[in-house]
This record gives sequence, structure tokens and C-alpha cells, in this order.
Amino acid sequence: MVAEVVAGVLLALVLIAELIHARRVSRAAVLAFGPTGRPAPWTRITPVIRATSAGAFVWGLTTLLLLPPKVHDRTEQAPKTETRDIILVLDVSPSMRLQDAGPGGSVSRSARAAELMKSFYSRIQSSRFRTSVVACYTGARPVVERTTDPEVVRNILTDLPMHFAFRAGPTDLISGVEEAARMATPWRAGTATLVVVSDGDTIAATGMPPLPPAVSRVLVIGVGDTANGKFIDGHNSRQDVSSLRQLATRLGGEYHDGNVQHVSTDLLQQSMRSDDKGRSETDGPTRREAALAAVVTGALVLALVPVLLHTAGTYWRPGTRLPQQPARARPIQAPATR
Repeated sequence: MVAEVVAGVLLALVLIAELIHARRVSRAAVLAFGPTGRPAPWTRITPVIRATSAGAFVWGLTTLLLLPPKVHDRTEQAPKTETRDIILVLDVSPSMRLQDAGPGGSVSRSARAAELMKSFYSRIQSSRFRTSVVACYTGARPVVERTTDPEVVRNILTDLPMHFAFRAGPTDLISGVEEAARMATPWRAGTATLVVVSDGDTIAATGMPPLPPAVSRVLVIGVGDTANGKFIDGHNSRQDVSSLRQLATRLGGEYHDGNVQHVSTDLLQQSMRSDDKGRSETDGPTRREAALAAVVTGALVLALVPVLLHTAGTYWRPGTRLPQQPARARPIQAPATR
């Protein structure tokens, strides 16, 4: 609001100055524009152009001065209106320790999950996101809630043997979704993304809890070999693509096979997109961008108008221009004789 007031005051002052300038020019119109005393017709709009350009220029500078500085640093805290939440439901069952994941099938499924999430966080502006981690095996336990430090998440994915915190038994991935839903219930609507990382070894066909309004995006990532499994606890364990895809469908999200390929940038951007009704950074020009455009446009117009007035402001060209004639050789006169 302050920038608009300053720009309006300047616009009025420039229009008054243009009116005074026009009165002074009218007194010397014959000398400036010839016998007719009239400039080129297009010059009648130059007072409005100059006043508008000056107002836009000052509005842009004032807006940039008053706006908080934009820091392009992932370690800095973003404004509260721009923050989003990521809820990571991580399968920590013993089957996640089987080594059949990765492009060569030589790393464990949990290690592959850590690689996927490391790539995940390297391509988002981590200062805008708060991460909550829910470990899931025979039940669900919240590990950390709304942290902004990616190193905390990395430590959870790589160094914590969280399966020791549960009793042995079949994996209950639905309980992890229930815990994530409970955690996100008090949050603002449309500001959270649910990410589920699992091999889909055992997923119940019923009992899916409804997600709260805060969860707007769901991404289910599968790890482990999809064709050849390994025996554990008396059954053949492999990534169950059909169960994970069905889980994503029941949650209204997307499924990605992360055993060989990382999450694509397009899918990542789609999963991280906000559903806020307000304008976000990617919805269109922001106030900062509009101010920069106003400064550049206003300064450019103010610089070009005097040049245009000098070159095309009048059709009268003072001075006499005689046609050039070819030089003639003078005849050589003989010296007079007495």
C-alpha cells in the first residue's frame, strides 16, 4: 500500500510538471516547430507516457525496498505462508534389509530407500518443507515431527535400526498411514504431502483410513526386485507392485517403482505442488517480479522518449539546403600583354 501511495503522489507531481513544461513550450512553439507551431501528432501522449513510466519506476523501486529480501539458500527458513509438510511413512520391517534392490540388485531395500530420499531432498527447496517420519513394522511409531533439518532425516534413514522398536510379526503398513493421518489432522488444509516407502510385502486389503484435508498429495515409492524375491519368515518376499499400486490408488496418489530409477522431477514437482487457494511462487508473476518488470520498463521508456522526441518530434527542418552542383573547372586565362 505504501508503494502505491508513493507512486500516486509522484504521478500527480509529474503531471503538474508536464503541464508547466507544456505552457513554456507553447511560448516558443514557432521557434521549436516551425511556422505552424505544432509538433508531430504523436507527441501529444508523451506527457502521459512519461508520467506513467515515472510512476511505475518509483512503484517498483519502493516495492523492492519494502519487500523482505528473497534468500536463495536451502538452509534459511521460508515465510510461514510458503511452508509445506512432508510425512514420510517408512517401512522398517526385516524384509527391507534384504539385498535385492538398486540397478544391480546388490544393495538392501532400506539402503535403496535412503538413496531415493536423498535424491528427493536434493531437488526440493528444503527450507520450505518440514518433515515428519513415521516408522512402520507391526505397528507405527512417530520418529520425528516437523523437522527442517535434512540431516536428521538422513540419519533416520541410514543409521537407526528402528525394527528393534517393534515386536516381530507381519508388517502393518496401514497403521503407518493411520499414524500419518492422525499427525496431519490439525494442520492447514492442502499443505502436506504423504510419502510411503515400502516393498509392499504385506498390505491389508481393508482398513484404509481417510486422509485429513491437510494431505493433498500422496506418493507411494516401491523398493526391491519386482520379479525375483528372497525367502524370509517362510515366504518369498519381493516388491509387490500390484499391492503398492493399489495402495496409491486407494489413497488417491501416484505410485513409482524406485528400485531402478529415482523419482522423476516432473512427478516430484507434481507431488510437492501446493493446493493453497492463495498465490504461490509458481502460479504466476509475484509482486517482486512485477516490481522488477515495472522498474525495467519505466526506466527504458524514460530513456527512449527524449531520443524519439529529438528525432521524430517535429516535421520542420530549419535551414536552407541547396542542391549540390558539380564543380566546374575555371578557364585558364592568358596573361595580359602590353
